[in-house]
Amino acid sequence: MATRGQGRKGGATSKGQVRIIGGERRGHRLQFVDQGGDLRPSSDRMRETLFNWLQFELPGLRVLDLFAGSGVLGAEALSRGAKRAVLVEKKRERAADLKRQLLPLFDDRIEIHNADALQWLAHSALQFDLVFVDPPYDLGLAEPACAALEQQGLLAEGAWVYVESRRHGESPSVPANWQLYREKSGGDILARLFRRETA
Repeated sequence: MATRGQGRKGGATSKGQVRIIGGERRGHRLQFVDQGGDLRPSSDRMRETLFNWLQFELPGLRVLDLFAGSGVLGAEALSRGAKRAVLVEKKRERAADLKRQLLPLFDDRIEIHNADALQWLAHSALQFDLVFVDPPYDLGLAEPACAALEQQGLLAEGAWVYVESRRHGESPSVPANWQLYREKSGGDILARLFRRETA
């Protein structure tokens, strides 16, 4: 869950928090400062739905949160049993805040990179079992991110990919070998979970 959303005008700064809703760190609150109004943490309800879909799959998974934002998707996955999570966040201050809050919680199970997501994908040699693709809705990043994950060989066989986008409008295209497993809409959000099959 990422640096995302419609954004408020005027570069406003606001403070907020999100809560880990399941697993070993259930109830822990993550604080964030939203400079520019572009941070849109996934709601508790949508996260509950997503992790209900994944509840029997999470233990031992290698996770990538590409547009990390508040960091709650990666943190939620680790709290519920994922083996390791890599978070990529473009804004320097936000990445530093993620390190400050999440490294004490998860120690060497989490790795946080201050980088542009698409550039990071182009140079990564890692492989993942679960990827969260939830960028700012209006920047057109979801489709190239999904394509890069497949083209760069960053997905394990049978990997899960969660893609969140705006409900109204054209949904981002995904590689042909990704099969839609679950889908849910709420408000202006369309949440889709894909399972990768061998190309």
